[in-house]
Amino acid sequence: MRLATLVPSLSAELVSNLEKCGVRTDADLLFKPVVEVYRQLCPESGISLLDLERAVEVTAQLASAPGIAGDELLAQEIQAQAQAPALLSGVAGLDNLLCGFGGCRVIEISGDRQSGKTNFFPERTIKEDQTLALNIILRHLSGSSQAHVVWVDTTGDFSVEYAAQILKTFNSEATSTALERLQVSLAFHLEAAYTVLEELQYPSANLRNSCIVFDAITPLLGPLLSAVSAQGHSAMTEFMYHLRDFSRLHSCPVLVVNNTSLVVQNSKSAPGARKPALGPSFKFLTDATVWLSKCDEYANGLDPDFAVRSAEVLRSRTTVEAFAIKTYGEELTILRRRRKPVPCSEYHKERFSTFDLDDKDALCYMNYLLALVILEI
Repeated sequence: MRLATLVPSLSAELVSNLEKCGVRTDADLLFKPVVEVYRQLCPESGISLLDLERAVEVTAQLASAPGIAGDELLAQEIQAQAQAPALLSGVAGLDNLLCGFGGCRVIEISGDRQSGKTNFFPERTIKEDQTLALNIILRHLSGSSQAHVVWVDTTGDFSVEYAAQILKTFNSEATSTALERLQVSLAFHLEAAYTVLEELQYPSANLRNSCIVFDAITPLLGPLLSAVSAQGHSAMTEFMYHLRDFSRLHSCPVLVVNNTSLVVQNSKSAPGARKPALGPSFKFLTDATVWLSKCDEYANGLDPDFAVRSAEVLRSRTTVEAFAIKTYGEELTILRRRRKPVPCSEYHKERFSTFDLDDKDALCYMNYLLALVILEI
């Protein structure tokens, strides 16, 4: 927890002086000897050793978890879930499996290159591809005139023109003001990301953020990780816990886009196989992990304009049942407990038609073939 969030319990002057000597979090203050921290303070600060000891006591009290009864915790959870916005991807099977992308959760979106985490509904050029995260938040902004979303850009690749193209597929009264309610913040290092979150701690009375998106989380945390030191892993864990606390405190879902890394070659792994970056422990720091990959082997014989994609929920605290979702044009079919996808050529012949998408969804997914496979783990 950042010491700046403890103001005014801690004086702003004291926090400022501690940050100047590298003490920025409660862990930095509590797990260092008081005398050592005192020696690092500027003599002109006017902070006495007694003042610092009192600050340590206040920080320990505020950082410790208070006791709470189970029924009170359940009531708080129900209230928080009711206040959290409902974010939908537009693919009913995926939304049902994850209970949507809303709630007080941190959801990781990762995938192979050109698989759809940033190119979820591809056309002929990559720059024109829809992104899954962008499609989710623009759908939400278009559906609610009171919604506000913060997009944290860590690479400088966000394109307003591309977002405007996606908005053309939505027809609602709030679409015209959607970009006005989308705040884009640049954060090229971890400290800048913390600063963005601190600025969002105290929103105005008429401004409540519906979602925060980190695109991508990998440039922030990846450079900190090392095979010879645990400091980077500690920083990653602390930041992700901070995101979860922020999500639960403000009933604001957080979507984090994660890049990929190569799988260590062995007898069972395919050549060039990839996996979510940031190590195997990162998936336990989020509430759900969605993995996207290409399924070109099922597109043989179909129109080259169609794109086939697979989406797997690798881990989710809300996953109860496995689904296989397949769409062709405007038709959408959900097959329960199917562990492997039916070849698209067979599906094209059988033309399942359980129910049709509504007009808005049909407009979004027209001329695309989306094959989603969510595997049971």
